[in-house]
Amino acid sequence: MAKVTVFASGNGSNFEAIVKALQGTSHRVVCLISDNEKAYALDRARRLQVPYHVFPFRTKTERRDSEEKILNLLRSYGTDFIALAGFMKLLSPLLIDAYPNRIVNIHPSLLPKYPGTQGIRDSYLSSDLELGITIHYVDYGLDTGPIIAQRSFRRIGTETIEEIEEKIHALEHEVYPKVLIDLLDALEQNK
Repeated sequence: MAKVTVFASGNGSNFEAIVKALQGTSHRVVCLISDNEKAYALDRARRLQVPYHVFPFRTKTERRDSEEKILNLLRSYGTDFIALAGFMKLLSPLLIDAYPNRIVNIHPSLLPKYPGTQGIRDSYLSSDLELGITIHYVDYGLDTGPIIAQRSFRRIGTETIEEIEEKIHALEHEVYPKVLIDLLDALEQNK
């Protein structure tokens, strides 16, 4: 059984999709980490009975202190794998090096196009006909890690940004849990 910790800063819909997808597998989400004490993801964690923890990331000093505490917490949960799901902060080498090739992220654009926190908006404002999502390993850069999977859809051109966002999230909720389960299965086979 692989133990997963999910990091989320906002709504937490991908967090919930992951928790539900892992039910019935040998893997499980052991906790949620957030940098935002007002994140709706925390409400989802309470409802799903998943332990959660909030750590501030406002300054470099807070980030370093928080990541040291997070690392100790991850060890206490026996975390094998980290899934970023709308976590809006960059991780430092401290965490990345502790989980080499075991931290993945979902991004709402077809990387390398439109990295950063405005992926949906930037995709929407582009003239690109294909929009979609990317699941990638986390490295030291901003959405620069090796790509694991991408899925896309063809835009009509008359959609509102809300309609595009809805399509992006539907793809995320479908694809991210499946890719994560495959990665966790492979991790278990290699233990």
